[in-house]
Amino acid sequence: METERIVRVILVEDQALYRSLLGDLIRREDGFALVAATGSVAEARMLAATRPVDVLLLDIELPDGNGFALGRSLRTARPELGVVLLSAHDMMDLLLALPESDRRGWSYLSKVSSTSRQTLLRALRLSADGGSMLDPDLVAGLTPRRGSALAELTARQLAALRLLAQGLSNAAIAREMGISAHSVDNLLNGVYTTLGVRDDGDLNSRVAAALHLVRDGASGAV
Repeated sequence: METERIVRVILVEDQALYRSLLGDLIRREDGFALVAATGSVAEARMLAATRPVDVLLLDIELPDGNGFALGRSLRTARPELGVVLLSAHDMMDLLLALPESDRRGWSYLSKVSSTSRQTLLRALRLSADGGSMLDPDLVAGLTPRRGSALAELTARQLAALRLLAQGLSNAAIAREMGISAHSVDNLLNGVYTTLGVRDDGDLNSRVAAALHLVRDGASGAV
């Protein structure tokens, strides 16, 4: 059986206590290595340039800059680098600013949601492997805006899309929904068709579909 590769993480968080807690969590986990932890953009740039790293765990609001801008800058030189953004505010719409060709490997988690250890680790590994996920609590609270393509999805298609956006594989979606993997394939193919997202080299249908929840979703009924 093939062993999962070690995911190497650089943590950038200015709150010392929170940085220590996150660092200890990552350090204790099998399959993960905390390469470095810092609270500044300037030091993060130096670390990312000199240390082996697969994924950055970035606070968005930092004393000497912006974590989102830092992630974009570092990925210019290393497009394969994963990025997991953290914020105390709902800033998921930042991901919409990314060009479609650069959306793989980005994830977003809220500091104030009920994000679990398993959710954080899933986001880190997914992003390191070029996947993406959005904060489960924030995704669960989004409803389609009237008149949007998202509003044309059936209830089951929307449920499957929410699980996809949380980083679940098709097999995991099937288990969560209590349906077959074939049924999940059919549901997601319907989602991609309705939303007009299909793999074409630059566009990743899973990432593009998940971001429709951010673009066309709103908190509560609209």
